Amino acid sequence: MTLLNYRISIACALLCTQLFCQTARAEETTRSIVAVNYPLHFFARTIGGKEVKAEFPLPPEIDPAYWKPEPREVAIFQRADLVLLNGAGYAGWTAYAALPRRKLVDTSAGFRDRYLSVADQVTHSHGPAGDHSHNTTAFTTWLDLSLAAEQAAAVKQALTRTDPENGQSYARRSDKLEKQLLDLDQRMQSAGKVLSGGPVIFSHPVYQYLERAYAIAGTSLHWEPHKEPDAGQWALLQEIATTSGSRLMIWESDPLTRTRDRLHALGIQVVVFDPMANQPKEGDFLSGMERNVRSLEEAAESLQSQGLVNTRE
Repeated sequence: MTLLNYRISIACALLCTQLFCQTARAEETTRSIVAVNYPLHFFARTIGGKEVKAEFPLPPEIDPAYWKPEPREVAIFQRADLVLLNGAGYAGWTAYAALPRRKLVDTSAGFRDRYLSVADQVTHSHGPAGDHSHNTTAFTTWLDLSLAAEQAAAVKQALTRTDPENGQSYARRSDKLEKQLLDLDQRMQSAGKVLSGGPVIFSHPVYQYLERAYAIAGTSLHWEPHKEPDAGQWALLQEIATTSGSRLMIWESDPLTRTRDRLHALGIQVVVFDPMANQPKEGDFLSGMERNVRSLEEAAESLQSQGLVNTRE
């Protein structure tokens, strides 16, 4: 080996060692954050940027509220620097798992006095989570987008507390996210003013915070989008529609074509408003909520043009 080649080899070795050390140091300083649902994961990833490693180990087909993790999945939460909780009784498994309290961040603790209670104790099943009944405390808090903004702020505060050196970066990204969430909230307020003129029907009892925030009164059923309703369910819906004058039904995802067609025949318009609890196949939390809001706006405009809901300016 010539002297020149030897020097080049030594230089390459030193460079590789330096890059390895820099990468190792970066991994040591990067905060690992894991969340119990997709909205919180999105907030962590958006606010944390490259300074954090945001993990979301939940299967895509599961409802995170009723997920029962395996020991290897619990270990991911145990190893994380921060564990983001939704609060309001969401993800009940976290109350029994051995998670270090110092790592837990209850993102809805700041508005605990604004939790909503539900009377639903009917046991039913949807998805791989199996049979369950909905909690006595409503927990889809982020469907009030102003509360979602507060939860995002709690994520920012937790990141800043554990990593003050990057506090300004977290604050800048958090401010941008807050504006996006509150812009959607304002659009929902406008749609709600129109829909307040006529009650709606919800396919599932998960929209309590949306109802309160946007003054959209409604009746909740237990219909699953992948199942065809039975005769008793159709009879109940027709009774509700006749009594209340409801002309809009809000679903978590697209119902069966036969179900949609029959609802249309009854004069009931279908709107999909995905709660976004789990990671979508396409897009992200903001694009999904944008799609939700736009669908509700279009429905409100359609019903208003027919004189079926609030026509006041």
